[in-house]
Amino acid sequence: MDNFSEVLNLFLSIDNFIAIAAGVLVGVIVGAIPGLTATMAVALALPFTFSLEPVTAILLLVGIYKGGMYGGSITAILIRTPGSPAAACTLLDGYPLAQQGNAKKALKTALYSSCVADLISNIALIFFAGYLAKIALNFGPPEYFWLICFSLTIIVSVSGDSVIKGLIAASLGIIVSTIGLDAVYGSQRLTFDSYDLMDRVSFIPLLIGLFAIPEVFEFYTSKIVPHVRSAVSGASLSFSEFKRCLKSIIRGSLIGVVIGAIPGTGATAAAFISYSEAKRNSPRKDKFGKGEVEGVAASEAGNNGVAGATLIPLLSLGIPGDVITAIILGAFMIHGLTPGPVLFQENLTMVYALFCGILVSSAVLVVVGNTAIRYFSLIAEIPKSILLPIVLMFCVYGAYAVNNSTFDIGLMLLFGLLGFIFNRAGIASAPFLIGFILGPMFEDNLRRTFLISKGDPSIFFRGPITWLFVSLTIASLAFAIYRYWQSRRATYPSLKKTRCIISISFYRSSPYAPCVQGEGGSHSLLNLNFKGPKHEKRFHL
Repeated sequence: MDNFSEVLNLFLSIDNFIAIAAGVLVGVIVGAIPGLTATMAVALALPFTFSLEPVTAILLLVGIYKGGMYGGSITAILIRTPGSPAAACTLLDGYPLAQQGNAKKALKTALYSSCVADLISNIALIFFAGYLAKIALNFGPPEYFWLICFSLTIIVSVSGDSVIKGLIAASLGIIVSTIGLDAVYGSQRLTFDSYDLMDRVSFIPLLIGLFAIPEVFEFYTSKIVPHVRSAVSGASLSFSEFKRCLKSIIRGSLIGVVIGAIPGTGATAAAFISYSEAKRNSPRKDKFGKGEVEGVAASEAGNNGVAGATLIPLLSLGIPGDVITAIILGAFMIHGLTPGPVLFQENLTMVYALFCGILVSSAVLVVVGNTAIRYFSLIAEIPKSILLPIVLMFCVYGAYAVNNSTFDIGLMLLFGLLGFIFNRAGIASAPFLIGFILGPMFEDNLRRTFLISKGDPSIFFRGPITWLFVSLTIASLAFAIYRYWQSRRATYPSLKKTRCIISISFYRSSPYAPCVQGEGGSHSLLNLNFKGPKHEKRFHL
């Protein structure tokens, strides 16, 4: 309170408000263009901050970051082309809503969910920075390993109608993620002596190819031209629908805060975990993937909840939470500031001025987002014969701009063909993406754990954090198996009254000794007896 007037004098500057508004606007526009990510926008904006005041410079970069997180959802909803990796989860329900003529409802849901999650994330940054950073410091390779194991269980939730097909797609994603140089020994894996594949498959070409290009293929190979009703004429989000989604928004925001406070995890994982938990706890879980506003709300809350939380380890410990905060760390150093405990001791007034600006950015996002919806929603009114060639042009540019490589354009088209095959075969693309993202993290932390422990597996159960994620993983798998069994019973009514009776039989080492259980000296180890109203099946092992 002693420094309150000093904080206001530092923050209440027209330059700061212009920087926040300009940053959010640029972030939304860049985030909505496929292939151009918020990371790229922040990196390009960094040279323009050299002549600005430290608070103004950092608020400009933070504004771009927050705007980019929301902007990626706009094209994901309207044309099934995620503008950012984290928006790949939003299209699962956002694009079906747009096809039903409810794109405005989906865009409003994404906006308000993003703003609420951003606000919760900012509050967590202000009040719990030190505490959450302390928890994040306790994460070593075993803790990361079990966190990723728990994250991999969400594949079941996003597999669509067939869990088996989802697991096949996830396995293919994990295989593709192993392409490149081995992280430990540096040997080549599945590169076929290609120099372009040694640095692994680029994420942006894969993302664009998997989700955007199949729409182009589908349009030109389909005899029937798909008709999408105008997005502008669709109904907006009602208060009752927002109220119904609020629990998922808060849950997703908290998931994003926790994951964002752990360096290196990222918004994409937070979005999918939030979506999975929303589907698991929703009474309308059968509507997910078919145009459910709660699915849009959960995914956007998850990825935007990360935005403020990634600044927690940066400001309190000097550790960047992701690539964007690493760029922001560079902005701090350019202006002669070192994030960490010393920053709070020597520049407390500036830190609280930044907190004020970060809170204001949430309100600015509402205004800029509503304006963006009004104009970007006109995209859905453009005939697809005109729109899709433009989208293809942006996709080619976005894939090329990552590494200035024509090889990445070929990769994009290859994964576009794979996505097209997935669509025709009824295989969900989301499990492939999850496997590709989490596969390297799973492998690296597994191998690092064994290197640290010199092969001792007990390190995987070394503390309460590991046991927590072990329990969550087991509970998630058990719930997924239960859900699968329930869906099978619903699909086949004859299974509804089926009971499975399992008995285990033992026999002595002597083949002539009588069995403890069974008749006629049977040596069966496992007896399965399925009893239904009209059938009975017995199996002996």
